[in-house]
Amino acid sequence: MTRSLHLTSLLALGIVVPLAAQRPSPARLDSLLQHLVGRWVMSGAVRAKPATYTLDVARVLQGRFVDLRMTDVQQPPLYEAEVFIGVDSAGGTYVAHWLDNTGAAYSIPPATGEARGDTIVLNFAYADGPFRDTFSYDPRGDTWHFRLEAGTAAGQWRLFADYTVRRR
Repeated sequence: MTRSLHLTSLLALGIVVPLAAQRPSPARLDSLLQHLVGRWVMSGAVRAKPATYTLDVARVLQGRFVDLRMTDVQQPPLYEAEVFIGVDSAGGTYVAHWLDNTGAAYSIPPATGEARGDTIVLNFAYADGPFRDTFSYDPRGDTWHFRLEAGTAAGQWRLFADYTVRRR
């Protein structure tokens, strides 16, 4: 191996190793999901209108996914959703499937996401524009903050829903 090729190889390794080290491990991604497990109340606003949901989160499918079951507290409920979030251990990312009573067409495509500290960011590439869910965990209060945003044609993000999530 020539000296310049050897130096180039070492430089390439020096660049690749730190980038790979920055990606959270599948175990870290999964441990963040574990903080979602439990019984919660989501309170906040959807399209600037007050909204409250019960949220029940459990491990399903041999623990590979967390299943978030949201139900509007109004009787009868106006909105219900089931969200499955799992870790793609090969890619070190999240995969999420959002199903709700608006119909099957809005469950396509699944989201992909990543962890940023104690925050999960899920990106949905819907046909009518991008959508982003940001779930931030506060370990001191054992609470979550959910922020849902719709992408605009101008490349900006517009608030769709915002919730404080506390244990019941």
